[in-house]
Amino acid sequence: MNSPILQLLVLAGIAIFLILRLKNVLGTREGFEKPAVPRDAPANTDRRRGFEVIEGGPDHDITDNVEADSDVAKTLAAMKRVEPSFSVAEFLQGARYAYEMILMGFERGDMNSIKPFLAEDVYETFAEVVAAREAQGLTVEAEFIGIREMALHGATFDKDSNLAEVTVRFTGEMTSVVRDAAGEVVEGKPNEVKRQKDVWTFARVLGTDDPNWQLVATGE
Repeated sequence: MNSPILQLLVLAGIAIFLILRLKNVLGTREGFEKPAVPRDAPANTDRRRGFEVIEGGPDHDITDNVEADSDVAKTLAAMKRVEPSFSVAEFLQGARYAYEMILMGFERGDMNSIKPFLAEDVYETFAEVVAAREAQGLTVEAEFIGIREMALHGATFDKDSNLAEVTVRFTGEMTSVVRDAAGEVVEGKPNEVKRQKDVWTFARVLGTDDPNWQLVATGE
């Protein structure tokens, strides 16, 4: 075998070896791949234009929960200007959880577990009711079924103190019976589902490190 042919075979073998090595390291490309963007193309033009449209449009986090031109919507917008991370949707999700937790803590007389989430005067009112039940030898057996309806009812914001208050209307469903010291049922029926209607107001100072809202007022 002459020398040129031998050199050609050696080079071909080296080329095949390199191709196999690259395939093992980089893998293979299959399916859809995003086409390459030319270097001279403004890659973020459409993204920037879309952002400008969204920025100038309505805040759906607000308008999905209250009327767009209402005083409540304007108050919520003012809250967001002070604390841009404030989300109405996330607040309502937290309020849903807080409603069940606080309501069940009160019904069962477990005041220690819910005390951090209550304003002082609300805690004192709840504690007085629980103490009166215990003094009469009464106990409550309650089970939370769920929230049938829930809606943002109102909002206020003090720009001087950054104190925000948001009021939510709840309609919950639960079973509840009251038993005396002898274990006899004196109120309610074990399997009867009743509706509980409440209007609760939660408060928090925006722009602070503490993210927790407290229950500051209750009503029906």
